[in-house]
Amino acid sequence: MIEDPAAAEASLDPMRSRLLAELVQPGSATTLAAKVGLARQKVNYHLRTLEKYGLVELVEERKKGNVTERVMQATAASFVISPVALDAVAPDPGRSPDRLSAGWLLALAAQLVRDVGALITGAAKARKRVATFAIAGEVRFASVADRAAFAEELADAVTRLVSKYHDEDAEGGRDHRVIVAVHPAVKKER
Repeated sequence: MIEDPAAAEASLDPMRSRLLAELVQPGSATTLAAKVGLARQKVNYHLRTLEKYGLVELVEERKKGNVTERVMQATAASFVISPVALDAVAPDPGRSPDRLSAGWLLALAAQLVRDVGALITGAAKARKRVATFAIAGEVRFASVADRAAFAEELADAVTRLVSKYHDEDAEGGRDHRVIVAVHPAVKKER
C-alpha cells in the first residue's frame, strides 16, 4: 500500500513501474537493463529512487572483481496507491451520501482501499492476518425495474442481517464495515 505522495509519484513513472513488475523476482541493474533496454546507470538511478521510498530492497550483494553488484527485489508482489496519497482531494463518502450516486460508490471504494490498506499494514507489522470476507459476482438484469427491485431486496436483506448481528453493547466486540455495491460490469478488451 503506497500512502506517501512522493512514493506514489515515483511508482507511477512508466519505467519505474516496469522495474517494479520485473522485480517480483530479484534482479540487478545489469540484468534489468537488458530486459528493459536502458543503460545500467539509468536503471541504477531508477532503483535508487524506488529504494528511497521503500518500494524495492536490497536482497544480496555480489562481488565481481572491483565491482559490487546489488541485487534488488520489490517489497511487495503488487502495489496499490491509497487515496491517502491524495488526501486533500480524496473522495469522502461523508460529503454526499447518496446510495444511487456513482460518486458516492467511488468514495466508498476509496474508503475501503484506505481502511483495508491500513489493516494490512498493521497486520503485517503484528504478523497477523486480517479477518475479512468478500463476495463478487455478476447478474444480468432483464430490465431497469428488475435492477431496482434487486437493489431494494438486497438493501432489505443486508439491513436485516446487520440488525440481527449488530450488538452495540458487546464487550470486547469489534466493529466491522459492510459495503455492498452494484455497478455495471466493465467489459474487458481482448
